[in-house]
Amino acid sequence: MNQAAADWSGARVCVAGLGVSGPPVARALLALGAQVTVVDGRDDDTNRARAAELERLGARVLLGSAAASAPPEGTGTVVTSPGWRPDAPLLRAAAAAGLPVIGDVELAWRLRPSGQQWLAVTGTNGKTTTVKMLESILLAAGRRALAVGNVGTSVVEAVTARPGYDVLAVELSSFQLHWSSSLAPDAAAVLNIAPDHLDWHGGMDAYAQAKGKVYAPGTLAVYNTADPRTVRLAQGAERRVGFGLAVPAPGELGVVEDLLVDRAFVADPAHAAELARLEDVRPLAPHNVANALAAAALARAAGVPAEAVGAGLRAFAPEPHRMAPVATVAEVGYVNDSKATNPHAAEAALRSYPSVVWIAGGLLKGADVGELVRGTAHLLRGAVLLGADRARIAAALAEHAPGVPVVDIARTDPEVMPEVVAAAAKLARPGDTVLLSPAAASLDMFRDYPARGDAFAAAVLALADTPGE
Repeated sequence: MNQAAADWSGARVCVAGLGVSGPPVARALLALGAQVTVVDGRDDDTNRARAAELERLGARVLLGSAAASAPPEGTGTVVTSPGWRPDAPLLRAAAAAGLPVIGDVELAWRLRPSGQQWLAVTGTNGKTTTVKMLESILLAAGRRALAVGNVGTSVVEAVTARPGYDVLAVELSSFQLHWSSSLAPDAAAVLNIAPDHLDWHGGMDAYAQAKGKVYAPGTLAVYNTADPRTVRLAQGAERRVGFGLAVPAPGELGVVEDLLVDRAFVADPAHAAELARLEDVRPLAPHNVANALAAAALARAAGVPAEAVGAGLRAFAPEPHRMAPVATVAEVGYVNDSKATNPHAAEAALRSYPSVVWIAGGLLKGADVGELVRGTAHLLRGAVLLGADRARIAAALAEHAPGVPVVDIARTDPEVMPEVVAAAAKLARPGDTVLLSPAAASLDMFRDYPARGDAFAAAVLALADTPGE
C-alpha cells in the first residue's frame, strides 16, 4: 500500500456519513487498527441497523443532528461521504480546528496497492456508461479489472480486496473530486461539462474546477474535442489525448466512416489503428460513440491492444435506465432514459430521435432548461411534465417551443406514471418515440432514478397489454 497501514493504527478518525461510502470506509479503517467514530445526522431504522453492524466490528456510532455538528474530541482526521457539503456544520468545525478532511476516494488512493493502475472518468454525463465500457475492454484484454467508485462498488473495498486488481476503472463525481487532494490517476477523462449540482458547488466555475482536479500533475488528460470546457481544462496538462466524432488529428481518437480509430497510441500517427466499428457501440447514438472513444483512449493509455477495444465494446451490456427501449405500442417506441437527471443528458437523448413526445420534470438542481428546449424544439411532437420543477420546463417550452402541446401532470405521488404514459400516448403518432428523459433528479417523487424508470417501464408494459392498444 502507498500509505503504510501502520499510519492508521491507533489513529482517531471520524467518518462522516452512514450512506453508501461511509460503512466501507469505517470497515477498512477498523481493519487497519484505527479508532473509528461514525456520525450521521439521520437517526432512523436504516442507520440504526448500519450502526449496530459497525459497532459489532468495534466502531463507535453517533446518530442525530447534535452528533453531526462537530467532530468528536480527539479526532485527528475526518473522512467525509462525498455528498456532505463543505458548509455542513461538522465539516466547517473540522476546518476551523485545522483537521484534515478527505473523501473516500482520497483514502482509497492512499491505500492502493503498489503498481495498481487507476483510470478515472468524470464529467456531467456518461460516466457510468464509460467506466463500464472501459471495464469490459480491460477484461477483454485479459486484465484483472473492476469498475468502481460512483458506479456502485466502493473504491475503498476495491483497493483493499485480496487478491487485488491490476487496474481500476474509477467513476468520479464532482463531490468525490472536491474532497480529494493527492489523487493522481494514470490517465483520466473529462467527458463533458454542463451545469449540474450548482446548488452544491455554489456556481459553474467551482463545479468545473472540481471536475478539473482529475487532471493532476503526471496524469494523461483525455479530453472531449467538442466540449470547450474540457479542452480548456486539459490545456495545462503535461500529456493529453483528444477524442471526438470527427476524423481525428494526430494525438486523437475519432471516427472515419464507420470505424472508431486511434491516431494517438500508435507508432506513426500518420496511420490510424482500427479499434471497432460503429455497430459495436450500443446503444448507437452520437454521445455514446463519444463515450466509447473515451473508454478506448483510457484503455489504450493502459497498454490495451487495439483488437481488445472492439471485443470489449461488443461484450458490453448497456446500463439500465439509459436510453433503454421498453416496448413498441401502436407503432410508437417507448424509451426509458430516467438516468438523464440534468438538461445536458436529456439533450443527448432527445437528439437521438427524429420525433419525440418528451416526458420531463423533477428537481432541476439549479439548472436552466432554456438552452435545452431551444436546441431541441424542432424534435418535439409534445411534452408531458411532472414533478416539483415542471413549471420551469413549461415556461421554457412556452418561450422556445410555443407550438408544442404540453400536458401538465399536477399529481406528485409515485403512482402517477400510468397517467403520464397515457397522456404521452395520446400525443404520439406512429413513428414517434415517447422518451422519459426528465432532465431533473427524481427525489421529489421517487426513491431514486431507477425507481422512476421502473415505474415508467411498468406503465408502458401495462399499456401494451391493454386491449385495443
